[in-house]
Amino acid sequence: MRTANISLQEIFNEIPQDKREESRLSFAISNRLDALMREKGLNKKQFAQALGKRPNEITRWLSGEHNFTIATLAMLSTFFGQPIISVK
Repeated sequence: MRTANISLQEIFNEIPQDKREESRLSFAISNRLDALMREKGLNKKQFAQALGKRPNEITRWLSGEHNFTIATLAMLSTFFGQPIISVK
């Protein structure tokens, strides 16, 4: 049986830079939402109810794999009273 002699770094380097940045930003947004929910003392169910969403949608948001629209980010910024992301 043959084994692969490719390192994890080599695999990582094959991922295009824009895709790596997309993943980094997605996880940064989900981490920010999680932190803001904790600050407000909200669990997923409470957060979903406050926004009129289903809990499984909040789970997707927090997974780091959701592709947020600008409208959703604006709604979340308004809900929390502070920015979810900042653009310089």
